[in-house]
Amino acid sequence: MSGNSHFTVALHILTLLAKTGQDDTVITSDGIADSVRTNPVFVRRLLGLLKKGRLVSVQRGSAANWRLSRLPENISLLDVYEAVQAEPLFEMHHSTPNPSCPIGCGIQPALQTFYAQAEAALKQELARSNIGEVLAETLTHKPVSS
Repeated sequence: MSGNSHFTVALHILTLLAKTGQDDTVITSDGIADSVRTNPVFVRRLLGLLKKGRLVSVQRGSAANWRLSRLPENISLLDVYEAVQAEPLFEMHHSTPNPSCPIGCGIQPALQTFYAQAEAALKQELARSNIGEVLAETLTHKPVSS
């Protein structure tokens, strides 16, 4: 089972934009992709989701660049999660379990309750933190010399 990295990459992007905003510098999607070390097309897709979620804006033209739409302290991790996570945190079986099995007939309703509680707890925790905090914590780590 592989995890979905969209949320993590979106946090990286927004933290980078928070830093460039502090430095009063500009950054393109290619520059963001260089920081993330991923394909610029993937970055642009995520930027599109973040823009739709009203977390970033773009200045078009020869000096095209991306900026946060709000102060970093006003963008919660929950805002980011809701902008980029299209899938539920947990999914049910891809095929219907056997309805004549004592477990197969009741596992999905039982799990839906547990999953809903877990997702609610996650969202509550994400709402407590913001991009400004992620930036501050990120800057406590020193770059690796290459």
